[in-house]
Amino acid sequence: MSRQLKLWKLSLISHLASRSFSNCIFRVTPCGTTRRDGDVGNLAIYSYVDKLIDFTPKKVPMELVKGMGTIGASHGWVATLKNGVVCLQDDLDPNASYTDPKRIPLPPLVTLPHCQTQIVTNIAMSSSSPEDQDCIVAVKFLGPQLSLCRPAQRDCKWRNMSISDPSFFSSHVMYSMRDGMFSMPASGGNYTASCDLVMEEPKIRMLSYPKQRVFEDLYIKSTGTVVDKEFLRKVLWMYSDWSCRMEHYLVESGSETFLVKWSKDTNPLDGTSELDLFVVLRIDEEGNAVYTKDFAGLCFFISKAESFCLPASCLHDKRPNCIYHLSNTSFGIICMDDDENKRGGDWTFPTPFWFPPNLDSNGKRILSSGIQYPVNNNTSRYTE
Repeated sequence: MSRQLKLWKLSLISHLASRSFSNCIFRVTPCGTTRRDGDVGNLAIYSYVDKLIDFTPKKVPMELVKGMGTIGASHGWVATLKNGVVCLQDDLDPNASYTDPKRIPLPPLVTLPHCQTQIVTNIAMSSSSPEDQDCIVAVKFLGPQLSLCRPAQRDCKWRNMSISDPSFFSSHVMYSMRDGMFSMPASGGNYTASCDLVMEEPKIRMLSYPKQRVFEDLYIKSTGTVVDKEFLRKVLWMYSDWSCRMEHYLVESGSETFLVKWSKDTNPLDGTSELDLFVVLRIDEEGNAVYTKDFAGLCFFISKAESFCLPASCLHDKRPNCIYHLSNTSFGIICMDDDENKRGGDWTFPTPFWFPPNLDSNGKRILSSGIQYPVNNNTSRYTE
């Protein structure tokens, strides 16, 4: 092992070990160029499942870890957008081929009237691989347009639809296995829209909320301080009409659907620090939304990739009812049982994607063929 590689690994482990909780961060260190991909680098991943840094021998394009390199991710596939063409790639999947990465270009985009196809909110897939015959890919653009296609179909074409309601313009799309359709929450969380390849327009459903508000208890605890009436007034006012600064995500587990409301706002107590505030509601088949802190033994993973959940039993911390959140500028974990909020500070994450792990029949993560090192929260040292 070269001295340069040792130093790089030690630097990465020190950087990651200083963060006292699980996360999943991609690190690509330049290692040369190739004719196909240009500048490439070695891929390393810090797994939130077992707190191992996975150094893979995989070489991936450096452009994937730049700020504008990707537009979304789902099931371990990342999507890029160049010259009006979306391409799905498995380069950042440590379990995919090291020597023959898959690149699946989709049909050229068609922009509907009064829409745009340059800025993407996120993507979602109906199955784990776009090579599956029945897999459908959905691309939600900022604005009215939603586009769907079946990549494995011989004559693949986009099915484009426009959602005129502005409350869906910035929505995040996800695939519902229960309903067999793509779904997205409206800004404000009062409606959901569902669609598939054969529908002419999305089906809009209004959610029914309980009369009582649940924010007072939740947000007083989230600050960890004694809260005066003025602060409470500001918080209640901020969320009385569901602040437009809040993002909404749908997470599904079996027959249950959860609506996660995530707000990143300035703390009214000091006017400078940032608060990550979460509200979770369970939505039944009739559209009734009920506030909950019980995720039925699950943990949620919210990022710029398609949201998903995992049993807490397969995670290193084994704490249920936690939300692992990751954005372009921060990451952290909030445990709803005791409102413990661990925030990793403010960094830049050009690829803010949680990827679902590849688990064996016992719920253990299947490791790559690379080298794994454990991370100790109290030290950055490791042994060879």
